[in-house]
Amino acid sequence: MPVELTWWGHATCTVEDSDVRVLTDPLFVRRLAHLRRRRGAVPPPEAWRADVALVSHLHADHLHVPSLARLAPGTRLLVPRGARRAVPGLRRLGHLEVREVSAGDVTDVADLRIRAVPARHDGRRLPVGRHRAPALGYVVEGEARTYFAGDTGLFDGMAEEVGPVDAALLPVGGWGPYLGSEHLDAGRAAEALARLAPRTAVPVHYGTYWPIGMDAVRPHEFHTPGDEFVRLSALRAPGVAVHRLGHGESVRVEAAR
Repeated sequence: MPVELTWWGHATCTVEDSDVRVLTDPLFVRRLAHLRRRRGAVPPPEAWRADVALVSHLHADHLHVPSLARLAPGTRLLVPRGARRAVPGLRRLGHLEVREVSAGDVTDVADLRIRAVPARHDGRRLPVGRHRAPALGYVVEGEARTYFAGDTGLFDGMAEEVGPVDAALLPVGGWGPYLGSEHLDAGRAAEALARLAPRTAVPVHYGTYWPIGMDAVRPHEFHTPGDEFVRLSALRAPGVAVHRLGHGESVRVEAAR
């Protein structure tokens, strides 16, 4: 049975595997603080449907409490360990089954196994805040093995920590004109692809949100990361099929089993 990957924009994706719907970093708003959605419609109610939702880290564009509140009662929610202490709003989501996880933890959901893996990224809720929890990625293991990287930079042992995967959802940009070393830009994402060597990859976390009033500041950082990732991946990881999806578009992945 093929696995279907859908990109809704930013880091929000649906992985459908073994009749289970997995939703990543749900963000269902047109505006978030100083950020405005510049491309793609806000994800429709269809995107809210999930059996389990994964949160990679505490930043508000990845752990967005109002978006999580739209999930149906009984939805499982995996968050980094310490998130409930750091983000009091999570305590109001009594309709969800919230579980805190650390790198190495495994959660079974029907016929899926979801494994939390390390990420190299700032784990604070606010840039100057003291509340933090480790940033994570996740590997969804069912008919295929799908890696959702969340936000991360390159780190030693990445391929070993993530393990063999069939598909990778990799961030290739950001929501502002400058990226630090704890993010993947198109070039670093292509290097990650070369290390991981999946069969399929989808670029995410670009071309969706941009700071209000900064349209003229390095606009290529908003528009070009997806195409640049496709170009660089062809050079550094030519054996990987890269699918640059539009918002709301899907691709099917056949697992190599």
